[in-house]
Amino acid sequence: MLTTVDKSDAEPLASPPGPPPAPLPSRPPAGASGNRIRIELWALTAILAVITFSAAVLHEPLPFSLFSPDHDAVIAPLPRSLPYGKGMWMWEPERSDWGDVKAMIARAKDVGLTHIYVRTGSSWDGFYAAPFLNEILPAAHAAGIRIYGWDFPRLIDPAADVERALAAINYVTPTKQRIDGFAADIETRSEGTHLSVESAVAYGDGLRAGVGAAYPLIACIPRPSDYNKKFYPFWDVVARFDAIAPMVYWLNREPDSDTAGALQDLAPLGKPVFPVGQAYDGGPEGGRPGLPTDDELRRFIWASSFYGGQGVSFWSWQAADQREWDTIRDAEWFKKVPDSARPTPVGRT
Repeated sequence: MLTTVDKSDAEPLASPPGPPPAPLPSRPPAGASGNRIRIELWALTAILAVITFSAAVLHEPLPFSLFSPDHDAVIAPLPRSLPYGKGMWMWEPERSDWGDVKAMIARAKDVGLTHIYVRTGSSWDGFYAAPFLNEILPAAHAAGIRIYGWDFPRLIDPAADVERALAAINYVTPTKQRIDGFAADIETRSEGTHLSVESAVAYGDGLRAGVGAAYPLIACIPRPSDYNKKFYPFWDVVARFDAIAPMVYWLNREPDSDTAGALQDLAPLGKPVFPVGQAYDGGPEGGRPGLPTDDELRRFIWASSFYGGQGVSFWSWQAADQREWDTIRDAEWFKKVPDSARPTPVGRT
């Protein structure tokens, strides 16, 4: 999960917002691409149409429209397995609570985290997280905390990226524990990702085929600013995933307007959205110097709840200071998690 300057169009909220925005369609409008035919999943003829139409779309050049209707989502969300509540992203465990797993779990329990995202690999590094998973999975599961693996696929070779993701997903610790779900950090081309409709579809289809219909997959994607809407194929990227985790790093903008905009823009995709907030110093990327204020963190969490987010998380564990941890803990939104969404307090074989 990289952090970069976002060429944003967002404006601050001048005053407390009014009622939530009206619901948007559950899928992109059929007329968005002119002569394209709207495909209905349940018709046999539509299946043949998807195959034929997708083959042509794979060669469509950038820029993209925001939502391409070429790949319908066919996997229903899995409420018990998705990242409801509050979570944190972890990149370098050795720089997080001094690499002490007991301290990590104690902090997570104190803050009320329901889940932790742990980096398991990347196109550059391969799958490397087995030793840390051996430590954190038993401790987290015993505390009722879910562990989601996350990976940075470069998409130069989608098949290799899928193979590496499956290595993390299928990894079993000596105590018979597995990660509870998987998040793919699918970045923009400016981050070195060879992103295209073709590579996004190949990766998503391969990953879903490898894990089956019941495994929870989360797509971590950029915030859909006006700039990203032109160059990022959002619909094709998230089609085979159960949920979306947009990176809402407000930098020199405002957390509530950025979050509200992201949730409204992503609503047409018809998937649960779990915004990722900024808990690091955005100064080096052109943002306001220093860690976000308590007010900014609270406004992010509030807006995520008010505008329909299903949970929140923060980047990153190693960057946050104690003040930020305390603010995340004390924010009232997302404290209560439905019983149906609570994790089983033991690992699954």
